Amino acid sequence: MNLEEKSEYWSEKFIGVDFSEIEISSKEFDGCTFDKCNFSEATFKQCNFVDCEFTGCNLSNVKMEYSKFSDVCFRDSKLIGINWTKVSWPRLMFSSPIKFYTSILNDSSFYGLSLQDLTLEECKVHNVDFRDGDFSNSNFTYTDLSGCIFANTNLSGADFSEATGYDIDIYRNTIKKAKFTRFESLRLLDSLEIELVD
Repeated sequence: MNLEEKSEYWSEKFIGVDFSEIEISSKEFDGCTFDKCNFSEATFKQCNFVDCEFTGCNLSNVKMEYSKFSDVCFRDSKLIGINWTKVSWPRLMFSSPIKFYTSILNDSSFYGLSLQDLTLEECKVHNVDFRDGDFSNSNFTYTDLSGCIFANTNLSGADFSEATGYDIDIYRNTIKKAKFTRFESLRLLDSLEIELVD
């Protein structure tokens, strides 16, 4: 499909389209669905995605050059190696404009972002940088957070029920009123340098 034809796409369905390694520049997608599309190594340059859904897509190593997202959902998708700090986030947000379900987001960065109410549900999120961010009231349920970095991160009210693999220093992060599964929450004691015995 040639995206050069139009600058705006409304309620369109893109199925199995290969957008890999191309630059998508100054396009607006409103109410669009992307099903099993390949965006690997593509560049989103100053695009605007509103009320869109990506299902079964490969967005690995996509470059986010000042594109905007509002009410966008990613399901069963691969989003490896993305620097989310390059997105043009709105100055005022009451909740996260993006949600992820059963997706892979390894080796990505959310460094310094304020994405309250972010949803990362049943995802594989390995080696992701959450430092200096505000992810209060976010949903991390059933997500594997192995190797993720949390430092000076606001996780107050976040839900880590059935989440695994996280290493969160309780002295260097805010976790007031956050929810953790009882057994897995023992990981929080690692920062106390204590020894647990049976």
